[in-house]
Amino acid sequence: TEHQHVRYNPLRDDWVLVSAHRVKRPWQGQLEKPPPEDVPRWDPKNPLCPGATRANGEVNPKYEGTFVFPNDFPALQPDAPEPDDSDHSLFRAAPARGLCKVMCFHPWSDLTLPLMSLPEIRAVIDAWAELATELGASYPWVQIFENKGAMMGCSNPHPHCQVWASSFLPNEARLEDQSQRQHLSQHGVPMLLEYAEQEARRKERLVVENADWLVVVPYWATWPYETLLLPRRHVCRLQDLSDSEKDSLASIMQRLLIKYDNLFEVSFPYSMGWHGAPTGSYLEEDCRHWQLHAHYYPPLLRSATVRKFMVGYEMLAQAQRDLTPEQAAERLRSLPEVHYK
Repeated sequence: TEHQHVRYNPLRDDWVLVSAHRVKRPWQGQLEKPPPEDVPRWDPKNPLCPGATRANGEVNPKYEGTFVFPNDFPALQPDAPEPDDSDHSLFRAAPARGLCKVMCFHPWSDLTLPLMSLPEIRAVIDAWAELATELGASYPWVQIFENKGAMMGCSNPHPHCQVWASSFLPNEARLEDQSQRQHLSQHGVPMLLEYAEQEARRKERLVVENADWLVVVPYWATWPYETLLLPRRHVCRLQDLSDSEKDSLASIMQRLLIKYDNLFEVSFPYSMGWHGAPTGSYLEEDCRHWQLHAHYYPPLLRSATVRKFMVGYEMLAQAQRDLTPEQAAERLRSLPEVHYK
């Protein structure tokens, strides 16, 4: 808790430098603006609102629950041409095709997931599973992710996420596939199933838990209040969850996100996303080494206005954090589960 050390991340096969004493240093750097509190519930100029016109001229339906539509500015398209052949091994390119979708969680712009009801959060989970099944029938990787807050690059104050399906396994997916495959081969048990059992027993990094799920600040966490959401049983993919597990997932997500908001009494920014076994042609392969999980990466460090910057040493050497995962978990664990609003 007082002296620097490095910790191993078995999921990525890399290390993080823990420098707990640095959190005591005075801060004279950039201060962020807290998110606005006066977001209108409905705004005809907001392209994610029901009945609003999007950039491509299409008019949204007057939806009352979740709403999924093709991203108007997709990073991946299904019909991209093949890149030219390379004349040297140092200048390689490969095809990249896919689909990008946007999913609105709720018709009201002034709501976020922790302020939604459990049935509304369950509807989001159902839509995630449906998209994972639909897109996963053709594509090997379906990345569901939410960027919450302007600090994390979200350009629209409306509860939503994105879903990108790709014809290739992205870097993080390839790393996790290799590390989990190796762990199962060496130890005979899926890595994150064993890890969840260990964290449930040790308790020191546990934030919230229920019968089906637990949330921990991982031993190897990089971001100050990073968390890892894990099922207790062996589950490879989001679409493999039972109805009762989806209900309990809605509950534990709400509890975690309320704690996040309560930490600095602000709508807590983060990037989160689901990782599960690859799909497409991988549906026919043995993927028992995979364990479904969700990563939450929030940037705030000391307050609603002081964030952790991943620059300098982090970009050129390795990740570094300013408080121990155990300290972060204890602080989150002790927070109330009634939203400060």
